[in-house]
Amino acid sequence: MIEAADLTDVARTIQTALAPVFLLTGISGMLNVMSGRLARVIDRARRLENLHGDSEGDEHIRHVQELRILDRRISLVSDAIFLFVASAIATSLVVAMLFVAGLTGTHLANFISVMFIVAMLLLMLGLVLFSIEVRVATRSIHVRKELLEHDAVQIKNGGA
Repeated sequence: MIEAADLTDVARTIQTALAPVFLLTGISGMLNVMSGRLARVIDRARRLENLHGDSEGDEHIRHVQELRILDRRISLVSDAIFLFVASAIATSLVVAMLFVAGLTGTHLANFISVMFIVAMLLLMLGLVLFSIEVRVATRSIHVRKELLEHDAVQIKNGGA
């Protein structure tokens, strides 16, 4: 049978572990966002790869340029996902070690502190890569000048 003091220790350990568990929820949200971005970039790259062989001239140059950007974005997103997963693993280790320390009375404070710092650093690096990928994506989106010209718009709208 569990003694009252042991139950109190377990309850206190659960309370202590709640912050890292909420962090895991945030990381999972970022993983969801990043996997969605990765899927969209890969789909676009596949479409362009199919068009690449049939294109010529300026269109071919645009396809090659976009494929290079998409390749960079795939690398950034993949690296960010790796860092977020590593952060989640380090955070999970923190939670597990909190329970081990709380239930066994083992002094693991230094190890737990270091692992939490590692988890935060990995998360920050993942967020930096996410930010870079978003900037690469937004900087690469350019509407062709010929589509923005006033005459092109009038012709398309029936000469109005």
